[in-house]
This record gives sequence, C-alpha cells and structure tokens, in this order.
Amino acid sequence: MGLTDIAIRNAKPSSRPRKLSDGGGLHLLVSVAGGRLWRINYRYLGKQKTLSLGGYPEVSLAMARERLVETKKLLAGGRDPAVQAKLAKITRAVDADNTFNLVADEFLEKYEREGRAEVTVTKARWLVDFARSDIGLRPISEILPMEILEVLRKVERRGRLDTARRLRSTISCVFRYAIATARVTHDPTYGLRGALTAPKSHPRAAITSPEALGGLLRAIDGFDGQPTTKAALKLMALLFPRPGELRFAEWKEFNFDAAEWSIPAERTKMRRPHRVPLSPQAVMILMDLRLITGMGKLLLPSVRTVREPISENTLNAALRRMGYSKEEMTSHGFRATASTLLNESGLWNPDAIERQLAHVEQNDVRRAYARGEHWKERVEMAKWWANHLDELKIILERKVELAA
Repeated sequence: MGLTDIAIRNAKPSSRPRKLSDGGGLHLLVSVAGGRLWRINYRYLGKQKTLSLGGYPEVSLAMARERLVETKKLLAGGRDPAVQAKLAKITRAVDADNTFNLVADEFLEKYEREGRAEVTVTKARWLVDFARSDIGLRPISEILPMEILEVLRKVERRGRLDTARRLRSTISCVFRYAIATARVTHDPTYGLRGALTAPKSHPRAAITSPEALGGLLRAIDGFDGQPTTKAALKLMALLFPRPGELRFAEWKEFNFDAAEWSIPAERTKMRRPHRVPLSPQAVMILMDLRLITGMGKLLLPSVRTVREPISENTLNAALRRMGYSKEEMTSHGFRATASTLLNESGLWNPDAIERQLAHVEQNDVRRAYARGEHWKERVEMAKWWANHLDELKIILERKVELAA
C-alpha cells in the first residue's frame, strides 16, 4: 500500500533513520531529527544506486511520484537518472549565469573585434540598452517571446517605429550569437516579425535639380561656421561618400601624389576597401584643410577634442543653418544628388557610377562578371563632376546678376 499525505505528516522520528516505502523504489527517509527526504532506489548496470529528490513538503507526494515515472523512463532509455540529475543541475547553474546582459556584452565585444565601424558598434550598443532594464538580468535561455515583445512595444508606443524594428533585429543578433555559443537552441524574436507596426519609408531628402544644386553650392561657399564644417560640406558635394566615411577619415588615407583617398574596409558599409579619385578641386580643399587639422590624425576633428571626429549631426545642422530643411536636403543626400545628375548626364557607365558610390551589385551572377573598378573612367568622372559643380555655380551667379 502506498503512502498518504496524512501518514507522511504523522510519521514520527525514532532513534534511527527509517524508510517509509511508496513502492517502485520510491521512499521517504525520516531522519532522527525529524527531516523528511524523498529518495528513489534503482539499479543501473547491475549496481544499486540512490537518487535524492528533495525534502517534504517542498517536494509533494504527487511530485515525488512524477519523478519516479521520469526515472523509470530514463532507465528504460539506458540512461542513469543520477547522472541526468547532475547534468540538469549544472545546466541550471550555467543558465542562471548566462543572462541576456552577459551574452549581449559578448556579442558587442565580438562586433568590435570584427572591425565593425565605430558608428555601427555604438548604434548596436545603444539599441541593446533598450532591453537591459526589462530582460537584462534574465537567463537568456528562459526569455520568452512575449517578454521581448513588451520591450519592443515600449519603444513603439513612443512613436519610434523604426527604432523598434531595428531593436528586434539587434536582439535577434544577440540570440543568434547565443545559439552559436550553445547557450540557447532557438531565436524567440523570429515569430515577432509581423507583430510590430511597419514604419513608413522616408527616403533621405536630396536636391536633384541642377539649378537648386548651384544654389546650395553658393550657400556652402558663403557658410560662416567652422572652417572644418565648410570643408566637409564641399567634400561631400565633390566626393559624395557616406557621411560616416568622411567624418572618421584620417590623413594617412589620402595620397595626394596619386590623387586618391583609400577608405579602409572596416569603415565602409559593405566591409570592402574603397578608393575614391580626387579631383583637383578636392585636392585644393584638402590642402587648405591640412593647414588647420593636418597636425592631428583626423581630417575633421571635433571642436571639443582632436581625438574625436565631428558629430554625425554637424553637417545636417549646418544645412539647417543655411536655410535647408530636413525635407529639402541632408548630408547623406549628396549621394543621391550625384547619382541622379551623373546618370542623367548620359556620359558615364552606370556601373562606374555605382562603383563610385561604393554600391555592391545585388545580382550574384552579374557581380561575378563585374569585378572591375572602372578606375580610369571614375577618375575622369570625378574631374567632370567637379567642373560641372563649378559651372552650376557660375550659371546661377549670372542669373542672379541678370535678375539684379
């Protein structure tokens, strides 16, 4: 006959430990001090063994019987229940130590070791911080999709739809790293892809009218702010790099004899080194700028410290100061401006324009056959573009004079 809760509660200690059997090897050991401990006796590979389950009433009679069933299943499968219990204990301890914060920090350190652009690492770190207060101390293996969704909803409720979307992607990267390092078996963010409100696409504003571009170039010439900011705007117009590539540019990357700028792979979006031909006008701007910042490492150091570049808002703020709203022009918009007008000119191979923009062909087959840099054509295109910008300013000046 099996045990009952009444019999267990009424069991009195004696001068020696005694066993109260429930059958099948499950018994309750009543100690001399009155403690009640569940145990299971079993045989494995011909040896008698004992598995401890915990004390009563923390482990109830029903729970002890469930553990007996589990033990018999393990034995039937050829596994030692004591070894499995030890492994489970180790797993629980490891899981408790592997919090989201710890794994996220490892992931961010890996990002840095891979040579990711500083702005990319900073943005990833900023996004991860949104999740730390809610799930940072949770074991990563125990985090549920609904917990992550609540983190995302908090950001979404503040109207930051694009940030919420990027946050889901970043949390997913942390979980994929956890999978690769054997901390979890799946990514709980996968099923959340359709749960967030999709942000409306807003392409970066750019001037694509030749006359309006001439007006912008004249406004830059008349800009009365920091000389480094003025030079940066001129170089953006002439070279149309990604703003981050110019902001973090170092003097050692510029070869004035060869008239080229070599951007290292770790600072390009596609993680490929990129060469930019320098027109005579660009070289002149750089030579003048070198008199101001050439003693340091950075082309465009911050006014606060020469160890840091100008901020990502500096160029856009300068455009606003000149009267251009964010709906009219952005620093990134110089790329769209150049791409539009160069293609409309009909003078240049579209592949050369794309290569100048450091774009990568999305079609795998086409990319395999289009490996050339079109360097000679890009050198000529850089010269033509610089002269064309000068002509646009002259044309506008003449119009202004005639109107006066």
